[in-house]
Amino acid sequence: MVDYPGAASPPFRLSMLIYDRRYRSLTIQAVVFILVMLMASWLIDNTLKNLAIIGKTLSFDFLFRRAGYDIPQQLIPYNSDDTHLRATIVGLLNTLQVSILGCISATILGVIVGVLRLSSNWLIARLMTVYVEVFRNIPLLLWILVILAIFTEIMPAPRDYRGENPAANMILFDLIAPTNRYTAVPGIGMSNPPGIIALGREGISWAFIAYATVLVLAIIGHRILRKWARRVQDRTGRRPTTWWITLAMYLLPVLLLTWHFGLHLIPPVLRGFNFADGINLDNAFVVLWIALTLYTGAFIAEIVRGGILAVSRGQTEAAFALGLRPGRTMSLVILPQALRVIVPPLISQYLNLTKNSSLAIAVGFMDLRGTLGGTTLNQTGREMECMLLMMGIYLILSLIISGGMNVFNSRVKLRER
Repeated sequence: MVDYPGAASPPFRLSMLIYDRRYRSLTIQAVVFILVMLMASWLIDNTLKNLAIIGKTLSFDFLFRRAGYDIPQQLIPYNSDDTHLRATIVGLLNTLQVSILGCISATILGVIVGVLRLSSNWLIARLMTVYVEVFRNIPLLLWILVILAIFTEIMPAPRDYRGENPAANMILFDLIAPTNRYTAVPGIGMSNPPGIIALGREGISWAFIAYATVLVLAIIGHRILRKWARRVQDRTGRRPTTWWITLAMYLLPVLLLTWHFGLHLIPPVLRGFNFADGINLDNAFVVLWIALTLYTGAFIAEIVRGGILAVSRGQTEAAFALGLRPGRTMSLVILPQALRVIVPPLISQYLNLTKNSSLAIAVGFMDLRGTLGGTTLNQTGREMECMLLMMGIYLILSLIISGGMNVFNSRVKLRER
């Protein structure tokens, strides 16, 4: 037998960086990286030189100076003697608050509207179509201003809720009182408060820790229960009924803690010319939340509708053949399969909602844009530093949202065998 050895590898030559496809892609990447870094270094050097010409340096020490302005909406204690850094944190928390609540409410609204758009009821389907087309084709800023005008001009004053025959009545079982200055909602009280853990000026209630611990344990127990039910199904061919166990794991500990702490709602009560006892939500926050929900919900509705239509009609027919009702078919068969189509564009809508929350400046809601990019910027004159910080914070928030939703998408996507 004759052995024919392969040809020896040719020696490396510089021309191979261009003409040899094994090295050409690396060469292109290296050249592009060098050009990008040169451009970045030029921009940074040019910026520093221009700042030096006008007598400025790139410094972030202004964050530790006294802010000197008040913030009406705050989730943590704050006053005008605090630093700009704390004011920035307060604004960031306000941004997170309206963004998280907006994402949740817009998703609920979008799913409902998206499903109803496919309803066989002609009137309901047309009404949902009108809502989607109207809200997604008018700029968000205009909706914010329209809703603000409604709250300012149409909503009653707090004093209108006074008297035996008041000019205005509270809604939702006399728990919520919308006014032209704020919206009074119930607060949460405890007859047997467990105390708090002091962390500087802030504190964490032991009740919150107890509820969070119970929730985490319930999630872990639910996963263990699902694995056990799957093993039983693989062994016997029949899946045991576990929904009542899951419901008990989530509900019973919560009810027990609620009874132990004496958790109850404290409805708002009109005292004098203002509501007390409950929580008075600033209308700037309520207006922004409603506008973001209605606007983004219209886009999510179209995403949901497209995802449902992407599922084969045969899936619905097969579910009906097995005796499933339309509601169960939608929740158990159609929506789980549609998620693989819905989640990727849904990520973009969550990102848009978070960034659109910066329009809060139009209604005077002090979010990150209103604090760091507004009053702090005007007081300190540190335009470059404030813009860089805001861009970095919004970038980090967007990356966190994208990363979390991508993890969820990887868990719900179809897995091929």
